[in-house]
Amino acid sequence: MDLSSPSSFIPPVPRGDVLTILSGTAFVVVGLVAGAVAAVRRRGGVRVFLWLGVWSALYGLQDLSGTASVVAALPDWLRSAASTVRMAISYLLVVAATLAWLELSLGRLRQLLRVIVVAGLTIAAAGIVTSLSGGETRALVLANNLLAVLGLAVLLAVVTLPQTMAARYLVLPHRGVLAAGTLAFAIQALYANLARPLGLPSARILDVLGFAALLFAFGYVALQVVVERERRLLSIENELAVARRIQLSILPTTTPELPRVRVAAAYQPMTAVAGDLYEFLPVDPHRCGFLVADVSGHGVPAALIASMVKVAVGSAAASAADPSELLRRLRIALQDHLRRRFVTAAYLWLDTEAGTARYSAAGHPPLCLWREAEGRVLRIESNGILFGVDVDDTYPTCEIAVVPGDRLLLYTDGLTEPENAEGEPFGDSRLGQVLDELRSRPAEELCQGLLAAVHAWPPPSVRQQDDITLLVIDVLG
Repeated sequence: MDLSSPSSFIPPVPRGDVLTILSGTAFVVVGLVAGAVAAVRRRGGVRVFLWLGVWSALYGLQDLSGTASVVAALPDWLRSAASTVRMAISYLLVVAATLAWLELSLGRLRQLLRVIVVAGLTIAAAGIVTSLSGGETRALVLANNLLAVLGLAVLLAVVTLPQTMAARYLVLPHRGVLAAGTLAFAIQALYANLARPLGLPSARILDVLGFAALLFAFGYVALQVVVERERRLLSIENELAVARRIQLSILPTTTPELPRVRVAAAYQPMTAVAGDLYEFLPVDPHRCGFLVADVSGHGVPAALIASMVKVAVGSAAASAADPSELLRRLRIALQDHLRRRFVTAAYLWLDTEAGTARYSAAGHPPLCLWREAEGRVLRIESNGILFGVDVDDTYPTCEIAVVPGDRLLLYTDGLTEPENAEGEPFGDSRLGQVLDELRSRPAEELCQGLLAAVHAWPPPSVRQQDDITLLVIDVLG
């Protein structure tokens, strides 16, 4: 190759462009790294790194797209778009920066930043459309600059407030670092946004150092915020694991061993802890009570109420043979402690020696009775008012004759409420079909088959929406 030929000569990069190329590339790389961190972690707390990355990358791209030597090295189709890209970035920088700050904001500042985001997007859309159509954009550029100045002035005022006041508006574990970085950038940015439209000189190195100082300070604080959130989240997860172990410990560890009865239980909470509860009240080899309860809501508050129900059941156990009285005593024991929560309950008393069962409920789904001799399901409702409603109500009791081959189901509404892709609930009809299909299976296998059918009903992408508790009671010969 003839290096002396004009076609092989590569002009040197102007000294003035070197700083811009290096700093612009560095800001783009920092933006890509921050975006990668947000993508890998995939938690709401690291979203601040996503917007920080967008902000940094846009700033770097703005510099690179405005550098003559960089633009000259681009292919023709990219070179013609460089000015348009730079113009679009100049509008979107305000939006990206505000979204990054929004992740650290609280209260009224958060509301104000949302207004700035909407205003910034509106100005950006108008500016880009006007520019592409060949219209005059000077007023929009000025509006964008003023919006940037306004947002920066507000943030500077907030970060320089006393710590007790700043804590009302920003999540700042160490306010001093961010205050210093914001102040350095503000001094430079306020001058640049006012000087450039007026044609005053502005040194490029000041822009780079000012933004680098803010980026470092913001990233430092954001990292500390994320680490603190992760620490709290880990602590909460550990506490939930302990709460789950405690809750499981209050559930029966075994099913009653009755000569003429086989019992299977299934308990699947929606979250780590649940508001469902079941309990057995065995009296002798022939008589036993079965309780299922469902607290409104989910998670820790519902689990605490469920623990209270467990204690109340112990105090009402003397009335095990009288479902109506047992439920009444439960309501009285709980009524001053539910705190606007509600509890549904169903109680079944089974006497295999007499061949009878007594059933009563408080706002609960019906008892299902599979009659083997008839090959069909009977749904038995005997409901009074649910717990938590300040009404002095009675709980009617339904007496049922039971014979060998009968199968009784107590369950919470999490079993029948899941919906398929067409919005159809699993419902009593589908429950009856599964009972028919699995009528010859033992109680434990029926439990597993029912749960499998319920979980297969919604689309695969839909997670369990409610706690599920199921008791299957088979009457044997």
